Amino acid sequence: MKQGRPLKLVSNPRRKSIRLLTLLVAASFALFLLAACGGSDDVPEFDPESSLIASIEISSVAFEDGSAIPVEFTCDGENTSPPLRWSDVPAGTRSIAIVVDDPDASSGIFRHWSVFNIPSGTRSIAANQPATQSLKDSRRQAKNDFGNVGYGGPCPPTGQEHEYVFFIYALSEQLELEGGVSPNDVSAALRGKVVGTGSFSGMYARR
Repeated sequence: MKQGRPLKLVSNPRRKSIRLLTLLVAASFALFLLAACGGSDDVPEFDPESSLIASIEISSVAFEDGSAIPVEFTCDGENTSPPLRWSDVPAGTRSIAIVVDDPDASSGIFRHWSVFNIPSGTRSIAANQPATQSLKDSRRQAKNDFGNVGYGGPCPPTGQEHEYVFFIYALSEQLELEGGVSPNDVSAALRGKVVGTGSFSGMYARR
Protein backbone atom coordinates (compact mmCIF):
# COMPACT_ATOMS: atom_id res chain seq x y z
CA MET A 1 0.00 0.00 0.00
CA LYS A 2 1.35 3.38 -0.96
CA GLN A 3 1.92 5.59 2.06
CA GLY A 4 1.10 9.29 2.14
CA ARG A 5 3.07 12.25 3.28
CA PRO A 6 2.50 13.98 6.62
CA LEU A 7 -0.38 16.43 6.45
CA LYS A 8 0.66 19.65 8.06
CA LEU A 9 -2.67 21.40 7.72
CA VAL A 10 -4.83 19.49 10.17
CA SER A 11 -4.13 19.36 13.86
CA ASN A 12 -4.69 16.39 16.09
CA PRO A 13 -8.24 16.91 17.43
CA ARG A 14 -7.01 16.07 20.93
CA ARG A 15 -4.80 19.17 20.80
CA LYS A 16 -7.58 21.52 19.70
CA SER A 17 -7.76 23.49 22.95
CA ILE A 18 -4.00 24.05 22.94
CA ARG A 19 -4.10 25.23 19.34
CA LEU A 20 -6.91 27.72 20.04
CA LEU A 21 -5.13 29.10 23.10
CA THR A 22 -1.95 29.56 21.05
CA LEU A 23 -3.88 31.43 18.36
CA LEU A 24 -5.41 33.78 20.92
CA VAL A 25 -2.07 34.53 22.56
CA ALA A 26 -0.42 35.14 19.19
CA ALA A 27 -3.22 37.45 18.05
CA SER A 28 -3.10 39.44 21.29
CA PHE A 29 0.66 39.85 21.02
CA ALA A 30 0.43 40.98 17.39
CA LEU A 31 -2.12 43.65 18.24
CA PHE A 32 0.04 44.84 21.12
CA LEU A 33 2.96 45.32 18.74
CA LEU A 34 0.78 47.21 16.28
CA ALA A 35 -0.42 49.53 19.01
CA ALA A 36 3.11 50.17 20.19
CA CYS A 37 4.41 50.95 16.69
CA GLY A 38 1.55 52.77 15.01
CA GLY A 39 -0.70 54.17 17.68
CA SER A 40 -3.90 52.77 19.16
CA ASP A 41 -6.19 54.70 16.80
CA ASP A 42 -5.28 52.39 13.91
CA VAL A 43 -5.73 49.12 15.81
CA PRO A 44 -9.15 47.44 15.94
CA GLU A 45 -10.36 46.18 19.28
CA PHE A 46 -9.46 42.52 19.77
CA ASP A 47 -12.53 40.29 20.03
CA PRO A 48 -11.53 36.80 21.26
CA GLU A 49 -14.98 35.35 20.62
CA SER A 50 -14.97 36.23 16.92
CA SER A 51 -11.40 34.94 16.56
CA LEU A 52 -12.29 31.36 17.50
CA ILE A 53 -12.73 28.67 14.88
CA ALA A 54 -16.24 27.26 15.26
CA SER A 55 -16.80 23.67 16.31
CA ILE A 56 -18.86 21.34 14.09
CA GLU A 57 -20.27 18.00 15.20
CA ILE A 58 -19.80 15.24 12.63
CA SER A 59 -20.85 11.60 12.93
CA SER A 60 -22.13 8.54 11.06
CA VAL A 61 -25.24 6.46 11.60
CA ALA A 62 -23.14 3.42 10.60
CA PHE A 63 -20.78 3.46 13.59
CA GLU A 64 -20.14 5.44 16.76
CA ASP A 65 -17.14 7.66 17.43
CA GLY A 66 -14.18 5.48 18.41
CA SER A 67 -15.88 2.21 17.52
CA ALA A 68 -15.12 -0.34 14.81
CA ILE A 69 -15.83 0.65 11.21
CA PRO A 70 -18.14 -1.92 9.58
CA VAL A 71 -16.44 -4.21 7.06
CA GLU A 72 -18.60 -2.95 4.17
CA PHE A 73 -16.78 0.38 4.30
CA THR A 74 -13.31 -1.21 4.11
CA CYS A 75 -11.12 -2.96 1.54
CA ASP A 76 -12.25 -6.29 3.00
CA GLY A 77 -15.85 -5.52 2.10
CA GLU A 78 -17.59 -3.41 -0.54
CA ASN A 79 -15.14 -0.53 0.00
CA THR A 80 -17.93 2.05 -0.15
CA SER A 81 -17.97 5.39 1.64
CA PRO A 82 -20.01 5.55 4.86
CA PRO A 83 -22.95 7.91 5.42
CA LEU A 84 -22.02 11.12 7.22
CA ARG A 85 -24.02 13.86 8.94
CA TRP A 86 -23.08 17.07 10.71
CA SER A 87 -24.41 20.02 12.66
CA ASP A 88 -24.94 23.57 11.45
CA VAL A 89 -21.90 25.40 10.12
CA PRO A 90 -20.91 28.96 11.14
CA ALA A 91 -22.21 32.07 9.42
CA GLY A 92 -20.06 33.03 6.47
CA THR A 93 -19.46 29.44 5.35
CA ARG A 94 -19.35 29.23 1.54
CA SER A 95 -18.45 25.55 1.14
CA ILE A 96 -17.64 22.40 3.09
CA ALA A 97 -14.81 19.89 2.72
CA ILE A 98 -14.39 16.45 4.26
CA VAL A 99 -11.16 14.47 4.45
CA VAL A 100 -10.43 11.07 5.95
CA ASP A 101 -6.93 10.30 7.21
CA ASP A 102 -5.12 7.35 8.75
CA PRO A 103 -2.57 8.80 11.20
CA ASP A 104 -1.25 5.34 12.09
CA ALA A 105 0.27 4.56 8.69
CA SER A 106 3.96 3.65 8.98
CA SER A 107 5.22 6.38 6.64
CA GLY A 108 2.98 9.17 7.87
CA ILE A 109 -0.60 10.25 7.45
CA PHE A 110 -2.40 8.36 4.68
CA ARG A 111 -5.31 10.08 2.91
CA HIS A 112 -8.36 7.92 2.24
CA TRP A 113 -10.84 10.50 1.00
CA SER A 114 -11.11 14.16 0.02
CA VAL A 115 -14.47 15.58 -1.03
CA PHE A 116 -14.77 19.36 -1.34
CA ASN A 117 -16.93 22.24 -2.59
CA ILE A 118 -19.93 20.72 -0.82
CA PRO A 119 -22.66 23.41 -0.71
CA SER A 120 -22.78 25.20 2.64
CA GLY A 121 -26.42 24.24 3.22
CA THR A 122 -25.67 20.52 3.07
CA ARG A 123 -25.92 18.58 6.34
CA SER A 124 -25.27 15.00 5.25
CA ILE A 125 -23.68 12.76 2.62
CA ALA A 126 -25.23 9.45 1.68
CA ALA A 127 -23.26 6.21 1.69
CA ASN A 128 -21.68 4.73 -1.43
CA GLN A 129 -20.55 7.89 -3.20
CA PRO A 130 -19.40 7.12 -6.77
CA ALA A 131 -15.67 7.09 -7.54
CA THR A 132 -15.88 10.05 -9.92
CA GLN A 133 -14.16 13.44 -9.96
CA SER A 134 -17.48 15.30 -10.05
CA LEU A 135 -20.46 14.49 -7.85
CA LYS A 136 -23.83 16.23 -7.86
CA ASP A 137 -23.98 20.06 -7.81
CA SER A 138 -20.54 21.60 -7.14
CA ARG A 139 -19.00 18.68 -5.24
CA ARG A 140 -15.62 17.37 -6.32
CA GLN A 141 -13.43 14.48 -5.21
CA ALA A 142 -9.65 14.32 -5.18
CA LYS A 143 -7.41 11.30 -5.49
CA ASN A 144 -6.61 9.33 -2.36
CA ASP A 145 -3.22 7.91 -1.42
CA PHE A 146 -4.07 4.64 -3.15
CA GLY A 147 -3.91 6.70 -6.35
CA ASN A 148 -7.64 6.46 -7.08
CA VAL A 149 -10.33 9.14 -7.23
CA GLY A 150 -12.83 9.16 -4.39
CA TYR A 151 -13.07 7.04 -1.27
CA GLY A 152 -10.64 4.26 -0.42
CA GLY A 153 -11.61 2.32 2.68
CA PRO A 154 -9.48 1.25 5.63
CA CYS A 155 -6.92 -1.38 4.65
CA PRO A 156 -4.24 -1.64 7.35
CA PRO A 157 -1.53 -4.31 7.35
CA THR A 158 -2.65 -7.64 8.77
CA GLY A 159 -2.38 -7.71 12.54
CA GLN A 160 -2.58 -3.93 12.99
CA GLU A 161 -5.51 -1.84 14.13
CA HIS A 162 -5.54 1.72 12.74
CA GLU A 163 -7.60 4.78 13.56
CA TYR A 164 -9.39 6.59 10.72
CA VAL A 165 -10.23 10.23 11.38
CA PHE A 166 -13.06 11.96 9.54
CA PHE A 167 -12.46 15.74 9.45
CA ILE A 168 -14.99 18.34 8.35
CA TYR A 169 -14.03 21.90 7.39
CA ALA A 170 -16.37 24.85 6.93
CA LEU A 171 -14.68 27.20 4.47
CA SER A 172 -14.94 30.89 3.70
CA GLU A 173 -14.94 30.15 -0.04
CA GLN A 174 -14.97 27.32 -2.54
CA LEU A 175 -11.69 25.66 -3.43
CA GLU A 176 -10.44 26.61 -6.87
CA LEU A 177 -9.61 23.02 -7.73
CA GLU A 178 -10.85 20.52 -10.27
CA GLY A 179 -11.74 16.96 -9.36
CA GLY A 180 -8.97 14.40 -9.41
CA VAL A 181 -6.31 16.59 -7.82
CA SER A 182 -3.84 15.19 -5.29
CA PRO A 183 -4.31 15.08 -1.50
CA ASN A 184 -1.53 17.67 -1.19
CA ASP A 185 -3.43 20.02 -3.50
CA VAL A 186 -6.50 19.83 -1.28
CA SER A 187 -4.50 20.35 1.91
CA ALA A 188 -2.76 23.40 0.47
CA ALA A 189 -6.02 24.90 -0.81
CA LEU A 190 -7.67 24.64 2.63
CA ARG A 191 -5.10 26.88 4.31
CA GLY A 192 -6.43 30.26 5.37
CA LYS A 193 -10.06 29.39 4.56
CA VAL A 194 -11.20 27.35 7.59
CA VAL A 195 -13.91 29.00 9.71
CA GLY A 196 -15.14 25.85 11.44
CA THR A 197 -13.98 22.28 11.96
CA GLY A 198 -14.79 19.03 13.69
CA SER A 199 -13.88 15.35 13.62
CA PHE A 200 -14.73 11.85 14.75
CA SER A 201 -12.98 8.54 14.18
CA GLY A 202 -13.41 4.82 13.71
CA MET A 203 -11.12 1.86 14.18
CA TYR A 204 -10.35 -1.05 11.89
CA ALA A 205 -8.14 -4.18 11.96
CA ARG A 206 -7.85 -6.70 9.11
CA ARG A 207 -9.60 -10.01 9.65
